[in-house]
Amino acid sequence: MSPARTSAGAVLVTPSPAAMVWHEPGRSHESIAVPGVELRPGEALVEVELATVCGSDVHTVLGHRRQPAPGVLGHEQVGRVVALGPGGASSVDGAVLALGDRVVWTVTASCGACERCLRGLPQKCHELRKYGHERLERGWELSGGFATHVHLLRGTGIVRVPETMPAELAAPASCSTATAVAALDAGGGAPLDGAEVLVAGAGMIGLAVTAIASAAGATVTVVDPDVARRETARRFGARAVLDPSGGALAGQLAGHGRGAPVLSVEASGAAASVRALLETSDVGGTVVLVGSVSPGPSVELDPERLVRRLLTVRGVHNYAPTHLQGAIDFLAATPGPFAAEQLVGARFPLDALDEALVAAAAGTHVRVAVDPHAH
Repeated sequence: MSPARTSAGAVLVTPSPAAMVWHEPGRSHESIAVPGVELRPGEALVEVELATVCGSDVHTVLGHRRQPAPGVLGHEQVGRVVALGPGGASSVDGAVLALGDRVVWTVTASCGACERCLRGLPQKCHELRKYGHERLERGWELSGGFATHVHLLRGTGIVRVPETMPAELAAPASCSTATAVAALDAGGGAPLDGAEVLVAGAGMIGLAVTAIASAAGATVTVVDPDVARRETARRFGARAVLDPSGGALAGQLAGHGRGAPVLSVEASGAAASVRALLETSDVGGTVVLVGSVSPGPSVELDPERLVRRLLTVRGVHNYAPTHLQGAIDFLAATPGPFAAEQLVGARFPLDALDEALVAAAAGTHVRVAVDPHAH
């Protein structure tokens, strides 16, 4: 790797990285070589240690969600800083980053100056850029995790990762685990110790919510139609698991000796699930919607019920840098059910990315990993 200064004061790095470019559903990924990376102030180049496949990546390649193309997918990864732009860069906790630091980063990069950023909503910045979600462009080809390196823009939340943390735990933190922290934060900050928490959907976000809430002392009930996912939820700390096809949710909760939840997190996106959580929440309870990220049937809302039961409904999309820091802090202190072998069931080299996506789509594993160093 040979960094050099450009006439504009940026740092030009020529490590000959490669990225896997997605074009359209049904077409294989194309590997491209990037001749050089120009790092501006506040930017960094990270060599990817391991990436994991998110459900949204699968939905994109199957054509179930719209995505600018061509582009580099992937937004769950961990890696090491191999180059820094002029003036360096800092982590979320304020530390100055050094070459060799092991890091994860937010799925978003924000400007820090617009009205939304100033309101504490950098994840909804007016100038937002999203890793793994943008159209391929000259100068920022390394914009997704399915590559040997990722070019981190200024305004990205970067969090250092302990050397002892398995890469299989660290990589998903930049999506599902951080989103889970944001979902619980949206619950209003009420103490979880002894609280009844209901989680709908035992995908990665739902499992992370279950683990974090359980570790905090909550009694967590998880609802999911898939028997294997329900059993996985038990390993992540669920006290009870319910099948939504087994009858009215309120009756099932009562039948399992569970009271009405004070906090409900909807992580499946199913309209029927949203309705059920609104109907079963306790007086003064909060319902956090996380899974409804794609167009679907509308859900009728009874305003009188909302008012008389003092209910709060919150939406969570993306997350703030502090939530990613919280995710890494939790994993470092309480790895618990996030055992590497439970989380990642299969690994593929980068040039077998299409095979990895097929394996992820099968739903057999919680996560499938892509290793740029494997052959």
